[in-house]
Amino acid sequence: MADFDDVVDVVIVGTGSAAMTAALAVKEAGKQPLVLESTELYGGSSAMSGGGLWIPNNPVMREAGVDDSLEKARTYLDTVIGDVGPASSPERRDAFLRQGPEMVTFLRGLGMKFVYARGYSDYYPEKPGGTPIGRAIEGERWNVKKLGPWAAKVRGLIPMAAHTYEVGAINLSFRTLKGFLTAANVVGVQTILPLLIGQKKVGLGNSLMGQMLHIALQRDIPVWLSSPMVELVTEGDAVVGVVVEKAGKRIRIGARQGVMLAAGGFAQNDEMRQKYHPHPITTTWTSANPGDIGTAVNAGIDVGAALALMDDAWWGPSVINPSGAAQFLLAERSLPHGFIVDASGERFMNESESYVDAGHHQYARNATVGAIPAYLIIDSHHRRWYPFGMALPGMTPKKLIESGFFTKADSLEELAGKIGVDPAGLRRTAGRFAEFARRGVDEDFHRGDSAYDRVYSDPRVKPNPNLGAVSRPPFYAVKIWPGDLGTKGGLLTDEHARVLRADGSMIEGLYAAGNTSASVMGNTYPGPGSTIGPAMTFGYIGGRHAAAKGPTREG
Repeated sequence: MADFDDVVDVVIVGTGSAAMTAALAVKEAGKQPLVLESTELYGGSSAMSGGGLWIPNNPVMREAGVDDSLEKARTYLDTVIGDVGPASSPERRDAFLRQGPEMVTFLRGLGMKFVYARGYSDYYPEKPGGTPIGRAIEGERWNVKKLGPWAAKVRGLIPMAAHTYEVGAINLSFRTLKGFLTAANVVGVQTILPLLIGQKKVGLGNSLMGQMLHIALQRDIPVWLSSPMVELVTEGDAVVGVVVEKAGKRIRIGARQGVMLAAGGFAQNDEMRQKYHPHPITTTWTSANPGDIGTAVNAGIDVGAALALMDDAWWGPSVINPSGAAQFLLAERSLPHGFIVDASGERFMNESESYVDAGHHQYARNATVGAIPAYLIIDSHHRRWYPFGMALPGMTPKKLIESGFFTKADSLEELAGKIGVDPAGLRRTAGRFAEFARRGVDEDFHRGDSAYDRVYSDPRVKPNPNLGAVSRPPFYAVKIWPGDLGTKGGLLTDEHARVLRADGSMIEGLYAAGNTSASVMGNTYPGPGSTIGPAMTFGYIGGRHAAAKGPTREG
């Protein structure tokens, strides 16, 4: 029998959305959880994200008058994911679809406030079972000062209290009345005005993770920051606890009923990425949090866990800011008057498509034609009308040019020379793209055909709101890298979030959720929040299962 310094019912490794949902599920089942975070900040990559949950047939969308069904959602998942092996088995898909709505109801019962992201389309809305109106929900704008001193410990506080479904309109604040009014509401009414009355409203991932921390603290759930797990403790074939490093000391914590690994994947672990991922790859391109170093995945490997989907990630076109930080691109590549090219000057993707698809396409193209980096080519219409990251429309700070973030030129041929792209190829692409824009049909990649493409578009541009000629100088180029939101592969789990061995047997006492586990979404991304939605659902499933079963060990 192992000797422990302390014993709880369930040890939960990580403080992201999967971990905190598991902790709340354990606590509400009458058991004692302990939450461990390796870094000095709370919330993991979830706190840095848009904070959306893709949960089909959820109660928030039903209350908003939107019809959905388990059968429709299953048809959609079966169509877009296909057969990718046990990570997305029929049993796991069914568990996600059935218990996702239940998880939302559970959290609302504890005080979580959600809003429906109406209009944020599924990523393949034209596929059977898909919907252009969307299935995502997210945290309501929330006063983070309710956390008291813990507010300063939330990772990546975002200075604007926005919802994801408002971002498309905000990008058009210089173009449409709706865009201007949305931006004025978000910046003025929702962000600045609360500051004047002593509040600090947050949205996106800050709201999601802030609300869950507030509920956890109200229920006296212990959350240890700067307390990395060192290893799992086993007795025979069962996991019975962890070794954690806290304040310079190693502490052995027993887990009567299980350990939940929910500390992210390995996006910031260069050695693992070089081993498992396509090349070239570097941790410089990822948008995942700095603590996403593979500790939990490696701990599972050490006790015999099977792996799946390790060569994949939540890919997405990304740029590197002058500060050296990666920035995930959404609207910038989707809005009119821009396209992405490889070294030959040719396009190779629908620039408005799902970011995971875009990442796959960039790697596939690079196998035959240099496409890492690729280049987003935009003209002065784009720069005048739309924001680019923190650069406001019509304002291109000198440092963005001088740092090399933007390459600027008065002609496409000059721009091609500066960035090392074939000038004749770039000129041909621009001419062909201009004709597509004039007619409103992208004959090569069908950009603008899908309702998802049009989530980030400009309705003032006709006849296709995603297509606008790249024709007005000066021209700009930005390097595009195959970045990511985190890794997608990890420990293989069953429909109860239990970690499995290669022979299909279960490792007693060990659970995993979120990016520590191989994704139920397989190699695709069905809709906004397809990382967090399953993470929270399987955190809920695993937490409840651990709390309900008999103890792994006595004491």
